[in-house]
Amino acid sequence: MSTKTYAIIGAGPSGLSAARAFSKAGLSFDGYEASHDVGGLWDISNPRSTMYESAHLISSRTTTEFAEFPMDTTVDYPGHRVLHEYFRSYAERFDLAAHFRFDTRVTDLKRQDDGRWMLRAEGPAGETSTLYDGVVIANGTLAEPNIPAFSGTFSGEIMHTSAYKKASQLDGKRVLIIGAGNSGCDIAVDAVHHAAAVDMSVRRGYYFVPRYVLGRPTDTLNQGRPLPARIKQAVDTRLLRAFTGDPVSFGFPRPDYRIYESHPIVNTLILGHLGQGDLRIRADIDRFDGDTVHFRDGAHDDYDLVLLATGYRLDYPFVDRAELNWTDWSPKLFLNVFPPSFNGLFVMGMIEASGIGWQGRYEQAELIAAYLSADAAAQASLRRRVGSESWPDLTGGYHYLGLERMSYYVNKDAYRRAVRAHTKALARGKAAA
Repeated sequence: MSTKTYAIIGAGPSGLSAARAFSKAGLSFDGYEASHDVGGLWDISNPRSTMYESAHLISSRTTTEFAEFPMDTTVDYPGHRVLHEYFRSYAERFDLAAHFRFDTRVTDLKRQDDGRWMLRAEGPAGETSTLYDGVVIANGTLAEPNIPAFSGTFSGEIMHTSAYKKASQLDGKRVLIIGAGNSGCDIAVDAVHHAAAVDMSVRRGYYFVPRYVLGRPTDTLNQGRPLPARIKQAVDTRLLRAFTGDPVSFGFPRPDYRIYESHPIVNTLILGHLGQGDLRIRADIDRFDGDTVHFRDGAHDDYDLVLLATGYRLDYPFVDRAELNWTDWSPKLFLNVFPPSFNGLFVMGMIEASGIGWQGRYEQAELIAAYLSADAAAQASLRRRVGSESWPDLTGGYHYLGLERMSYYVNKDAYRRAVRAHTKALARGKAAA
């Protein structure tokens, strides 16, 4: 049994995945969580949570849950309260919470001369400093708001969706939502029942996927038999037009990319509200001028509230970016997990993929545990391959948009195949020894 001890930062889905995999592997670890409970952003009472009252899964239950711990519900798309309770039950079932120090925020992480990591944290007991042989960073990807710059000054209220909790915040206001991602569309549907008027400013087109096709959750169709990218794009584009129509007819720009080259919108209610005239699609922003917003197509209108549905930036503020091989918008990591220097840091959850689910994140954790449990020869073999061979293609043949939010996007099938293959290779190396 190894005498080494590791740290896990975060007790959301990714951190709990790491804790479970480490427990199964017999690895010693301490967990750190800035909030008071497990669940990460799914705990709406977590000060760092970006959850809102109407939030539900956008992938279905059976494609999202942990394989060894099915959800105790028949609801296909459960809401955040059900999901928070699910993570609490998961942590209780496998005795994970006892490993975590809650209300404890990691403030600094520095590599020492002997290769270990000094972790500094602030919690109920004050400041602490502890040495670890390795650290899993699993504090999430949806906490630091992306706030774009605009020309001019807006005299009304500007709010990022991270500060949105309930629809009553929009009561009686003229609302402009900038961006039409899944959160932006959810909030637009909320807003039409509360706001005095609702517009959405968008700069590109989107693909809208219904939650159900022929009475079944859409993402449960064709499971385990992925089609080649170009065939799937052609087939699904035709299916979407049959089921949802052409979003251009509702006022959206025509997408300048193929389906699945950016994350699709799993919300067709917004199309119904557009068809009813409950909200309008506006062009990209040109400038602000008092309470007036000018759009690039020459139109303008007055608003009380501008709501920024502009996404999030990766944020690992407690560690030097160079340690994570940060390149442009995000760290460049082998399998989105390992810095190529193999410096004892591991990143959990830095993946975006349609349908990856929490099981996909758990498989990341199994890979890390397999690496730490493997013998020196198997570890060295992986390090050599990472340094000398081409890294696996994780795109699945899709050409993802060159955007910041897509810089760590992967295809779930290609990604999970690669992760499982390397986990098995490490296990074989250990067994062979």
